[in-house]
Amino acid sequence: MWLCTCRASGCHRADNPFYAGLMEGRESEARSVSASVIVSASPAEVFDLLRRPERHGEFDGSGTVKSVVNGPEVLEEGSTFTMSMHMGLSYRIRNRVVEFEADRRIAWRHFGKHRWRYELEEVEAGCRVTETFDYSAGPLWFYRRTNIPARNLASIEATLQRLASIFTTAKDGDNSSD
Repeated sequence: MWLCTCRASGCHRADNPFYAGLMEGRESEARSVSASVIVSASPAEVFDLLRRPERHGEFDGSGTVKSVVNGPEVLEEGSTFTMSMHMGLSYRIRNRVVEFEADRRIAWRHFGKHRWRYELEEVEAGCRVTETFDYSAGPLWFYRRTNIPARNLASIEATLQRLASIFTTAKDGDNSSD
């Protein structure tokens, strides 16, 4: 019997008899993290906010999104937009909209191939917003070693709280003029 010494989760030595049993089921493992919130707004109102890159910093819960550098005012399928970011160091990242269904779903990705997806569903109380960080197209070992899924889940939860508060504040402001 021989052992692989690459130490990578999702070892490339699937043909190794020792690892073959360990590899079973790895492809079916969750390769995304998600959370949801009910927002006091219609799916159209939430979608309108999500598709405006200049507003992304308002609801970003990670603290990394700073401002839009360039791109359209309103995103659509295939749009590209560049954001000014800060995570330890300041940098710019170019994104492309890769999923788009008006008032229902929008997702973008950059060179890293992982996606940030927002899905909207009308519910009695307004709109259920589900944000997903989908890392199924990238190397599992990298995401696990850097603890990105857990960190992004915490950021998603903070983002959804901020998103809900934007619409709660907007509704409260509408009611105060009555």
